[in-house]
Amino acid sequence: MGEFDGKVVLITGGSAGVGEAACFSFARRGAKVVLTARRPSEGEAVAKAVRSGGGTAVFVRADVADPAQAEGMVAETIKRFGRLDFAFNNAGIEGEKCRTHECTTENWDTTMAVNLRGVWLSMKYEIPEILKAGGGVIVNMSSGVGVSGGAGLPAYVASRHAVVGLTKSAALEYAARGIRINVVCPGSIRTPMHYRLYGAGKSEKETDEFIGDLHPLGRVAEPEEIAEATAWLCSDKASYVTGHALVLDGAWTAR
Repeated sequence: MGEFDGKVVLITGGSAGVGEAACFSFARRGAKVVLTARRPSEGEAVAKAVRSGGGTAVFVRADVADPAQAEGMVAETIKRFGRLDFAFNNAGIEGEKCRTHECTTENWDTTMAVNLRGVWLSMKYEIPEILKAGGGVIVNMSSGVGVSGGAGLPAYVASRHAVVGLTKSAALEYAARGIRINVVCPGSIRTPMHYRLYGAGKSEKETDEFIGDLHPLGRVAEPEEIAEATAWLCSDKASYVTGHALVLDGAWTAR
C-alpha cells in the first residue's frame, strides 16, 4: 500500500525537469497522475514511462496561461479519475535575459502570464475540486530568487516573488477549509532551464561544476530532490505545514 493510494495529483509542466521527476515520485506512492504540458510528444512519453513502471498516468495538453485550457485540464482530471487531491503547479519559463530597463513589455507579459497568472488560474480551478474531495494540498513552484534578488531576469524574479505572496494569501484563505498550500523555492537544478540560463558555450558537466561551486553545498540539485520535497509537503507528515515557502537551494540564500 502506498501512502497516496486512492489520491489523484495534477502536475503542470510535467514533461521535463522537476515536473517529470514529480510524476514518478507521486506515482511510486500510489497516486494517479495527470500531467500537463504544451508539448504533447514529451508529455505522452513521460506518461507512458510512468505506466511502464507500474503507475497510473495520463497526459493532458494545456497552456496554463490560457484560462480555458487551465479550466479544461482540471475538468479532464475529474472526468478521468473523479476527484482531485493534490496539485503541483510547476509550469514556468525563465523569460529573456536582460537588465530591467532593457526588458520588453512582451517579455514581461509572457513571463508573468505563465509563471504568475498560470499559477493563479491553476489554483482558481483546482481549489473547488479539492474542496469537493474533502481537502488536500497544493504546492506551487517559485525559486530561490523568489525570496531574494537576482540580476538579469527582472520578469522572472518578479513573477517568482509574486507566486510566494499569492501562495501565502491562498493558504490563509483555505486553511480552515482543509487545503494546505505551500510553495517550493529551489536553487539551481539539473533541468533544461538550468542549461539554457547558464550553459552557453559550456558542456553540461562544465555548467554544473561552475554553478555548483557557487552553492555552499558545492553542487546543483537533482530534479528528484525537489520532487521528493514536494511529495513530502503533500503527505500527512507535513500536516501542520501551510503558507510556507520551502527554500531548497543548498544554502545559496543563507549567505
